[in-house]
Amino acid sequence: MLVLASGSAARTALLTAAGVAHDVMVAQVDEDSAKQAFKERGLQPRDIADGLAELKAVKVSQRRPEALVLGADQILAAEDGGLLDKPGSREEAADQLRSLRGKDHVLISSAVIALGGQPIWRAVDEARLTVRNFSDSFLKAYLDHEWPAISGCVGGYRLEAMGAQLFSRIRGDHFTILGLPLLPVLDFLRVRGELTS
Repeated sequence: MLVLASGSAARTALLTAAGVAHDVMVAQVDEDSAKQAFKERGLQPRDIADGLAELKAVKVSQRRPEALVLGADQILAAEDGGLLDKPGSREEAADQLRSLRGKDHVLISSAVIALGGQPIWRAVDEARLTVRNFSDSFLKAYLDHEWPAISGCVGGYRLEAMGAQLFSRIRGDHFTILGLPLLPVLDFLRVRGELTS
């Protein structure tokens, strides 16, 4: 049995659509404090995403030691080196999207699987996205349509919805952009005999 250590509707939907039976048990971790601690240690965005995914997987695995527990996280690294989080308000979403307008950014998605309270597998993948130089009127219409649904989305967009209109170019795996390096996860589950090979 797989347990997803995340309350992310997108990750649950990805696993369900791929035919992976799983339970959901949200890891109660202070992500902001953990992320700050990782930054203070000088970790790069890729390592921060990996560290947060491991933290979630291990925490839930300690409560469900018999299960394979999947922790996942996603980091948005802007062109200037800054990291963006989920917007806390419509105004913050507008500010984030303005800061990305006309620029590239990288989405880093990580997955860690734990068993018996210890990490046993991990994968990290990146996608590069170019935001088009959209107008302020488009931004207003976009937020009218998408807020508050995007409040739980790093960077303030859902590529699977109207957020697709924000971009002029995307390089990388679609699943990674949605928040989970799904194909490596599926491969690991097949190797473990959890899925038919």
